[in-house]
Amino acid sequence: MAQKGNPSPPAKPHLLALFSIDSHLKDHEKEILRRYGCFQDLLKHINEHEGGLDAFSKGYDYYGVHRLPDNSIVVREWAPGAEGVYLKGDFNNWALDEKYAFRPMEFGRWELKIPPNADGSCPIQHLCKLKLVMRTKPGPLEDRICPWAQYVSRPKDVPIFEQQFWDPPEEMIYKFKHPHPNRPPALKIYECHVGIASWEGKVASYKEFTQNVLPRIVSLGYNSIQMMAVMEHAYYASFGYQVTSFFAASSRYGIPEDLKELVDTAHGYGLTVLLDVVHSHASKNVADGLNQFDGTNSCYFHDGQRGDHDHWGSRLFNYTSWEVLRFLLSNLRMWIEEYHFDGFRFDGVTSMLYHDHGMGSSFSGDYNEYFGLNTDTDSFAYLTLANYMVHTLYPDFMITVSEDVSGMPTLGRPVEEGGCGFDYRLAMGVPDMWIKLLKEMKDEDWDMGHIVHTLCNRRWSEPCIGYAESHDQALVGDKTIAFWLMDREMYTNMSVLSPRSLVIDRGMALHKMIRLITISLGGEGWLNFIGNEFGHPEWLDFPRKGNAESYHYARRQWNLVDDQNLRYKFLNNFDRGMLHLEAQYRWLSDRENFVSLKHNGDKVIVFDRTDKLVFVFNFHPDKSFTNYKIGVKHPGKYQIVLDTDAEEFGGYGRLDHSTEFWSVSEPWNDRPCHAFVYIPCRTAIVLAKMD
Repeated sequence: MAQKGNPSPPAKPHLLALFSIDSHLKDHEKEILRRYGCFQDLLKHINEHEGGLDAFSKGYDYYGVHRLPDNSIVVREWAPGAEGVYLKGDFNNWALDEKYAFRPMEFGRWELKIPPNADGSCPIQHLCKLKLVMRTKPGPLEDRICPWAQYVSRPKDVPIFEQQFWDPPEEMIYKFKHPHPNRPPALKIYECHVGIASWEGKVASYKEFTQNVLPRIVSLGYNSIQMMAVMEHAYYASFGYQVTSFFAASSRYGIPEDLKELVDTAHGYGLTVLLDVVHSHASKNVADGLNQFDGTNSCYFHDGQRGDHDHWGSRLFNYTSWEVLRFLLSNLRMWIEEYHFDGFRFDGVTSMLYHDHGMGSSFSGDYNEYFGLNTDTDSFAYLTLANYMVHTLYPDFMITVSEDVSGMPTLGRPVEEGGCGFDYRLAMGVPDMWIKLLKEMKDEDWDMGHIVHTLCNRRWSEPCIGYAESHDQALVGDKTIAFWLMDREMYTNMSVLSPRSLVIDRGMALHKMIRLITISLGGEGWLNFIGNEFGHPEWLDFPRKGNAESYHYARRQWNLVDDQNLRYKFLNNFDRGMLHLEAQYRWLSDRENFVSLKHNGDKVIVFDRTDKLVFVFNFHPDKSFTNYKIGVKHPGKYQIVLDTDAEEFGGYGRLDHSTEFWSVSEPWNDRPCHAFVYIPCRTAIVLAKMD
């Protein structure tokens, strides 16, 4: 799958291209060149000493437990702080035997070779349970899980995970049927979590997700899924952000072949599949994870204070270590080569970029905040190298997304320009704005200018994924937008058989408007968290001691949206209509927009997106406007192509969609033409220019 023979990046970045986009970066040319030099030095050493990135990032073929063609076993580990390494397991009745002691090699590596059995069979069978044993420098023997393990599981009622050798027979290995989809013109991401994807109070499986959820995603019109909590994590309630086994697909959802089937089936639907990858930190768990793997505090992590994230309670990787770079880059390669993922959403990028991890930083926009001593150049160089590698080896389909709240300039520009190489960044300020407005203000007091500014406040030519809410807003302790709007009556007044409620009417109207204005003005991509498209009630809370290990809130209640007697179906219908309209007009991939009106008294916002669409929003709680004058770009006929007040979306149906709006060739609000429209209160319409 990897594309070989790609040219090396230029000796110097194309800064003229970078400066033509943002001339203020010229003041920091020296620092940009220095960072690029750090990346170049890493790449040069890899090419000279490791045979290039392709070979260097295949560490999973070298380290870990492998069956060779003659049925012998070879095991290799990197444990520079260990005094000795042993292997034990079902295959030798868990005996600590010198026969299974590793021999030391250079650079802190260890190797063990086990010959075939006398009958020629492999001495370690598929699913055999294994443990590494480290003889630490202080003396004690410590059990460890191989960092490169492909399958780890936890026996029922046992708190510790254990490695199982994954070497299935040929007939069990999943055979991929579909190629990687080409990169979509703009991402429309369905952010999802396999475990919560059932309406039942349980951990759902890869197979259930494949059969039950993928068809829903396709029907709605999403072109991408972003899978969370796939990398194995011992603590389910960590939401997958305390990774313990980086190369293992979580066994709580099924076996690796089931995940391969899920990805392949998604490809058959034409969906791009992104993996939520956590390379910003790792679990402090010693028994299950990387922490103190060789008996020292360092190994994969920085020693001392730099190796600990106090706020997250986790360990921080040492990106200056050769073997750590191999481990992380190989991790990306494995998920692509073995599971056919199409790209990655990198978690916690802000934490990686700054020595203070962005904690307490205001990020006012002053460029000195980004190009000063607080920036962690080692992390920046790793992210640049990772982006360069995956885009060079997989240019046809690879996509990377950064979770960065700081707004670091150049993060979303190509590596050859001196950027970090991400394709998109998350527009993290947008959901924060919506939640703040819903928590602190009545909608009649919302400032239209502030809303527009927040939605448009992003770096030019560094594409953003806009979203109104993600998993962060769904977690216990916060509320989803639907819950902020309607929690008082979501259990009593969502039936179509009961009289309309002012609370539900307001909530559903604003839910649709918030999502529409965000997808149309807030970025060059879109993201929705599983279930939020239909206003999923309640928060998300994983089973833990604090809730008596309950699964009640760790599920998605599909029964609500499927029940034709409940109003959830209307929000679901609107999400489908909104996404299908985007697929028709492709405004996300058209980065031009023009806001012609943000009238705070009327609570009206009007803007163009693409050459054909005009979006009109009336957020006023009780004022409807007839013959409202709006600016449009072109003369001619316009018609309504989307209406949040349509009856199919749970509205009142106050607009006649057969109405033709003819523009007048006289300027208005900095637009060449104008037209008059009827725009009811708490309603948004999309007008399209008819050819």
